[in-house]
Amino acid sequence: MAAGDVRINDSVLIPARELTERFSRSSGPGGQGVNTADSRVELAFDVAGSSALPPWLRERAVQRLAGRLTDGVLTIAASEHRNQLANRAAARERLAALLREAIAAPAPTRRPTRPSRAAKERRITAKKRRGQTKRLRRGDSD
Repeated sequence: MAAGDVRINDSVLIPARELTERFSRSSGPGGQGVNTADSRVELAFDVAGSSALPPWLRERAVQRLAGRLTDGVLTIAASEHRNQLANRAAARERLAALLREAIAAPAPTRRPTRPSRAAKERRITAKKRRGQTKRLRRGDSD
């Protein structure tokens, strides 16, 4: 793993050459350095055109991230830290987390089951016992 590469999981690694970074000035307070330091980072990754993702994972990621993609490109902005290096690391972490979630295998579908005969009998017995208790509390003759 070279510097700048982003590890998504054990089998997926996004090389740094597939990532594009843009730097700009962060908004908000910052004193004298706010007008000179380009600490805000925009990290862009072309999900639809990536060769790092196998075709089935790419398709799954594009489908799940459809609302966040612009022409197949996922863009993440980070400006929470005061220095560019920390914002670059934060943007890469966020990208990895987003892609990890997007390419995760879907949960297995639920297979409906039925209660066993013994479970049904236990339930009915418990209901009868409870009804008997309430009947005894009433005190009126039946």
